[in-house]
Amino acid sequence: MTDRPNLLFLCQTLPYPPDGGVWIRSYHVLRLLSRAFRVTALCFERTGISGRRHPCDPGTAIEALRPFAQVEALPIPQTRSSVRFLWDHLRSTVSRRVYTRYLYESPGFRARLGELLRTRRFDLVHVDSLDLSGYLPVCLGLPTVCVHHNVESVLLRRRGEVEGNAVSRHYYAYQARLMEQEERHWVPQVSLNVVVSEPDLQALRRITPAGRFCVVPNGVDVEEFAPGGFEGEAVVYIGGTNWFPNLDALEFFCQGILPRLRERGFKAPVRWVGSASDEERRRFARLGVELTGYVEDVRPFMHESFCHIVPLRSGGGTRLKILNSWAVGKPVVSTSVGCEGLRAVDGENILIRDDAAGFAEAILALSRDAELRKRLGEAGRRTAVEAYSWDAIGDAMIRSYTALLSEAPS
Repeated sequence: MTDRPNLLFLCQTLPYPPDGGVWIRSYHVLRLLSRAFRVTALCFERTGISGRRHPCDPGTAIEALRPFAQVEALPIPQTRSSVRFLWDHLRSTVSRRVYTRYLYESPGFRARLGELLRTRRFDLVHVDSLDLSGYLPVCLGLPTVCVHHNVESVLLRRRGEVEGNAVSRHYYAYQARLMEQEERHWVPQVSLNVVVSEPDLQALRRITPAGRFCVVPNGVDVEEFAPGGFEGEAVVYIGGTNWFPNLDALEFFCQGILPRLRERGFKAPVRWVGSASDEERRRFARLGVELTGYVEDVRPFMHESFCHIVPLRSGGGTRLKILNSWAVGKPVVSTSVGCEGLRAVDGENILIRDDAAGFAEAILALSRDAELRKRLGEAGRRTAVEAYSWDAIGDAMIRSYTALLSEAPS
């Protein structure tokens, strides 16, 4: 396979272990691209980002990714300095450039990227997030693919809309405008923009219609996430509180949905599975929700449930948590935001409710109706297998990438 084209994979995080949204997608995309390309990956480390109490050692992650790529990882300067954290926000505000341009500004990363481009021949560049837009100018001489895990300006705007603090609302709205400015500038310049859903495609086209786009949806390993053959008693949400939309969903559930359930005599345990601080675990335990903290394997918790919930009010992209829930054959209750961009049809493979009262009623209906649980679970499993298997997604993605090679000047 020495005749495979060379691909440079730039990533804002080490995509291992694949234990959360961005890491799952980036891991599988890297794995799939390695089938068609010789991949060199230059990544930032993931220290402190995943919410793990003990982050994965970069050396261990690099070794695990070795079958797919030659991987190097560099530190994110800001994580080593609180002064740098404040300075980056100040620079963003004064310069009117989006904050992520400064978060990922690293002389070491820039120098190594320049060295790789000078000393090796690459046929294609994959940029795993527009957060790395500061490095795009040196890549645009090659066919360059930019991935949009979310439409970041939309995500920032939604975050601001649910913030309680007026200063925070204003700041997130300001960052949303700056990110939209970044999207408007770079989307038309790269060779291909990869988005995860049709709604994200339409959102980016509204911002800048001149870009070239393709949809590569998020996927699920339908063998790893398979039905467990039994039904538990709990209501389960998968997602750590270190990501704001997950924490906001938890607050929404505890303030609006859970009291309605308890009023109706609902006594099933509720579990929020994912990273959480000790203080958060104590606080929400008093409200009747068990926060597990970080777990290596979420599948046992997924199986020990009768339904999964996704009461998200903010965020963007498509929800790997729903794909995983579908794959294990569990019925799902979600908000419209939670299942945005997925092949979700209310009453067929999911229940979609946006208000607290309706959400609570849907959970109660599932708790009482075994046939409804079975029907939704089986339909969700079919959707995952037929539309969201990573291997099926990979074939179409690789065709989109290789098409760029035939268009590049020789």
